[in-house]
Amino acid sequence: MSGGAYAAADYVIIGAGSAGCALACRLSEDGKYSVIVIEYGGTDAGPFIRMPGALSWPMNMARYDWGYRTEPEPHLGGRRLAAPRGKVVGGSSSINGMVYVRGHMRDFDTWAAMGAAGWAGADVLPYYNRMECWDACGQGGDPAWRGRDGPLHIRRGRRDNPLTRAFVAAGRQAGYPLTDDCNGARQEGFGPLDQTIRNGVRWSAASAYLKPALKRKNLRLIRGLAARITFAGQRATGVEADIRGSMQTIRAGRELVIAAGAFNSPALLLRSGIGPAKELRRHGIGVRADRPGTGHNLQDHLEICIQARARQPVSLYKYWTLPGKVRAAVRWLLAKTGPGASNQFESGGFIRSRAGVEYPDIQFHFLPLAVRYDGRAAVRGHGFQAHVGPMRSASRGAVTLRSADHREPPRILFNYMSDPQDWADFRTCIRLTREIFAQPALAPCYGGEILPGVDVLADDAQDAFVRDHVESAYHPCGTCRMGAADDRRAVVDPECRVIGVAGLRVADSSVFPQITNGNLNAPSIMVGEKAGDHILGRPPLPPSNAQPWVHPAWQTAQR
Repeated sequence: MSGGAYAAADYVIIGAGSAGCALACRLSEDGKYSVIVIEYGGTDAGPFIRMPGALSWPMNMARYDWGYRTEPEPHLGGRRLAAPRGKVVGGSSSINGMVYVRGHMRDFDTWAAMGAAGWAGADVLPYYNRMECWDACGQGGDPAWRGRDGPLHIRRGRRDNPLTRAFVAAGRQAGYPLTDDCNGARQEGFGPLDQTIRNGVRWSAASAYLKPALKRKNLRLIRGLAARITFAGQRATGVEADIRGSMQTIRAGRELVIAAGAFNSPALLLRSGIGPAKELRRHGIGVRADRPGTGHNLQDHLEICIQARARQPVSLYKYWTLPGKVRAAVRWLLAKTGPGASNQFESGGFIRSRAGVEYPDIQFHFLPLAVRYDGRAAVRGHGFQAHVGPMRSASRGAVTLRSADHREPPRILFNYMSDPQDWADFRTCIRLTREIFAQPALAPCYGGEILPGVDVLADDAQDAFVRDHVESAYHPCGTCRMGAADDRRAVVDPECRVIGVAGLRVADSSVFPQITNGNLNAPSIMVGEKAGDHILGRPPLPPSNAQPWVHPAWQTAQR
């Protein structure tokens, strides 16, 4: 602890979230280097996080969530949308919906084409295999594409509820293919979804990586709020952190890695003088490196719920009453089984919106209950719903500072629905979902549409519904974009090094050049896994020869 440092290590990681936990494990695993992880959030102990069926609770609790909201979104009537992020060990993997989706391999081919050399689908697939401990639970799957020995436990839901299988059958009747593994060679189609759940308990990045690694003598977790990076010239030397109300310096002997997420990673860079020079000067921050892309390129997935009444009492509504919740909670507490042991997103689908789209650009999550995503309002009576939304919107937003004060939350503006194609894409989502709900497989249970409502037919009526009801799927990314070192829009290079300074990297969802298909927890952890090899100077895992399935008639057929 020389030089007045509160603490020091070879590597200092800021953020114990999805990527940060993986990094902490990999950087410390051979015992050669000392590692410190700085995390502001507290423990992930407690039933609200551990019980998968309680997923709507932690993302709405100040104890676990940063409580961010967007600025008034100009294309959504000035609405301010919730933007939850995990303020807890494990980060957002401790409060998310536990749906595990790798993304399509073509997503990563796009990354490479955008300047992220070495991050194509063939390059990242071995890292997914290394991190997974996958169990199909007797429901098929694609073993050749999946890992079995990694720390991240992944399983299938039981799909006992008849609606979960009826939805998949309806997709098939509508003319779409089936897939028994959307994380295998064939993402396109309808089938089971994977969950980051082990033995009925949420299996976060903290459970998989950080907690086992903390048993090592060379890894330490410090609770504190990172304020700004310290430098000697252009080299990062450590971080000033607010620890129990006192500003302390934690020094990094080799490198500092920011893994604070799509909002806090760019905010920390900006407070440290790395960002658009004009914006930094406006806040009285000295310019360390003029990187115009810092905080920009913000992306997300938006989704709407298409809800229907159920004519038969087959939904999860019986567990939504107080007695039902008590029964489910007691069963989970005693045996880790029952509805509390699943996130209930057990079936879903990926389809293409139109001919000429090479790989899926619409995702479905099916839920055998009609309820808001945050769990605050449920339809009285039995029902079901599909969460549906486009995967690759061209709309872009930004994360900016309110001030140089680290205690001030950043300004978050996604600029949702700013691209005209977004509106057409959501109308397509509504039309295609209604078509699926009208198939014979769901006919015995289908009791009529709740949302958007049978009178919402015209384009302007559908647009109004989207404007009033669309919500974030909580997949922010892209604000410290990875790209070639000579790309002025890029913030980090393909080895996650911050361009313009030394000894500093970023590794989390903020480095995504473009958002991936599906939920982002899996690719965020993968970034941490792969960045660990770059930081340690190890050769990357050998590329895979596997090729993803692409519909043979994609140029001329939508399904």
